[in-house]
Amino acid sequence: MINAGVITVSYIIATILFILALGGLSNQETARRGNYYGMIGMLIALIATVLGVVTQHYTILFAALVVGGSIGLLAARRVQMTQMPELVAILHSLVGLAAVAVGFANFMDPEKHLAGVELTIHDIETYIGILIGAVTLSGSVIAFGKLSGRIGGSPLTLPGRHYMNLALLIGAIWFGYQFVVQSGAGGGVEFLDGGMLPLIIMTVIALLFGIHMVMAIGGADMPVVVSMLNSYSGWAAAATGFMLGNDLLIVTGALVGSSGAILSYIMCRAMNRKFIAVIAGGFGTGGGTPAAASDEDQGEVAPIDADETAALLLDAKEVMIIPGYGMAVAQAQHVVNEITKTLRAKGINVRFGIHPVAGRMPGHMNVLLAEAKVPYDIVFEMDEINDDFPNVDVSIIIGANDIVNPSALTDLDGPIGGMPVLECWNGKVSIVLKRSMATGYAGVQNPLFFKDNTRMLFGDARDTLDKVFKAL
Repeated sequence: MINAGVITVSYIIATILFILALGGLSNQETARRGNYYGMIGMLIALIATVLGVVTQHYTILFAALVVGGSIGLLAARRVQMTQMPELVAILHSLVGLAAVAVGFANFMDPEKHLAGVELTIHDIETYIGILIGAVTLSGSVIAFGKLSGRIGGSPLTLPGRHYMNLALLIGAIWFGYQFVVQSGAGGGVEFLDGGMLPLIIMTVIALLFGIHMVMAIGGADMPVVVSMLNSYSGWAAAATGFMLGNDLLIVTGALVGSSGAILSYIMCRAMNRKFIAVIAGGFGTGGGTPAAASDEDQGEVAPIDADETAALLLDAKEVMIIPGYGMAVAQAQHVVNEITKTLRAKGINVRFGIHPVAGRMPGHMNVLLAEAKVPYDIVFEMDEINDDFPNVDVSIIIGANDIVNPSALTDLDGPIGGMPVLECWNGKVSIVLKRSMATGYAGVQNPLFFKDNTRMLFGDARDTLDKVFKAL
């Protein structure tokens, strides 16, 4: 056992490391170092808690650590980069589940001896922790289903859904009042006495709210949902810290919650969405018309082969590569890097244009490109390069759809209406790599494919780009 002073110092060191981790993750060059800071901080916090705070049941604790650690290690080894978004979502659900479990266990603790104002404050902490945790739990499970394709990406816009959300919110507040009153009055001999019944009803309401909130959000907006749920999981952890009186858990949860909220706000601005609408759920879907059918006749497409693509690239002076989720699925980032090096060696200026929601998780494309060792200084955000497309000779769109869809600017009532996109059609030639003419994640057809200056290169992205690389 270690004394309270050592625990406090350990928690302070861990907090500093967590802050350094967030700072490191804000930049590609320092992201790996930031991850190391976070891992070391969590290890210090875990050791200090196990050796200093826990006083009994070590056998159960270490068994849980072995099981949980083994599952985490197995997931880290087996999960592909394309599966990272749904992995992050399901991990958020575990944070919510932990907050709910800790809240109920804390409420039913037979050794809890509180009264008066202290009991009221403790009950409010418990109630809020379970509320946020339940919303995070169910919302993250639905997000996992959407990201993994188990649930359709189209938004479920029920009639009067905003009034439904308001009713659920009022219900949660009312049962919160009942919970505090009944808990303060003292429990009876029955299981549902002493505030347990309103607590259970609120948990069900929160679970339903989480499901309804995420189901109402369309596929193109799911990266923002991942960021938002990340924030919710942080606040759930902070609420758990208040319940347990653990300062480090409060600070860590607040760091995650606030950074997730800031990221959600940044992404909402980049996507022309309203931040408050994100919190309410169903943003970007109000008044939207149904997605166009995938077989709608919009004209003829102009196919191209690998040799012709290589010839266009070699004749170009300015090349823009726009990666999408299809590049991640095909694991084509390494051959993309080889093509980039080859073209740059021939004096051709190659840049990458990254949309804020490219892929299905914030930063997904940047991570893939960094993994393939693409130089950081040629990777640009959408706002930095969108005005440069008139000077671009060839744009290579690899498995992207919604982020280069002109209808986002022309059909403001559509599912992706108003969302800023990479305006590659303003360049001389756009070459789109796709397996088929299927719609994107938002379920809308892309007029870009039918433009006169667009060429379609069909096939698996990695196999197709291998052929282009050999031709180069």
